Amino acid sequence: MTEPLHPAASHHLPSFITAPGETDWLMVIMAVFLAVAVLMFGILFFRLHSLPERMAHRTHKLQFEIVAVLCLISLFTHMHIFWIAGLLLALIDLPDFGTPLSRIATSAEKIAGIEASEATLQEAPETVAPTSPVDKKGEASVETDAASRKAEGPSGPPTKPELARARQKEPLDA
Repeated sequence: MTEPLHPAASHHLPSFITAPGETDWLMVIMAVFLAVAVLMFGILFFRLHSLPERMAHRTHKLQFEIVAVLCLISLFTHMHIFWIAGLLLALIDLPDFGTPLSRIATSAEKIAGIEASEATLQEAPETVAPTSPVDKKGEASVETDAASRKAEGPSGPPTKPELARARQKEPLDA
């Protein structure tokens, strides 16, 4: 400030007051601080909104997709009840009824002699008996395996005529 001060002006001016035409450093610092604060608030907001979804994903919940949809709905509609519902679903562990039922279905199909359907096999792959690996000989080993199985006798469940013959041989006690 090379110009003389107005006689009515204070002789001790604060350091943040700048002369005309000079850069206002306080305004620049405050603009950067405001931009960083808005960015950090946005990050905090989005992380808080995705909290139930991250909780459900980390614990491998069955209802993960429902929680994710509830979080998105609450984000776009600003209705907090959806976020609370998603948070509660992420915290609750729902029982898995699908796996035991698919295992029961696979077992029932084996007992009935029906080949397991693809849907049952995809849901419960651990219940299906493992197949023997194919040797380098290729299909020749598969044919010899099939021939040896036929020689051993039936390996599957008994069919209805076999069950009827077995029942006829049993003595009838009264």
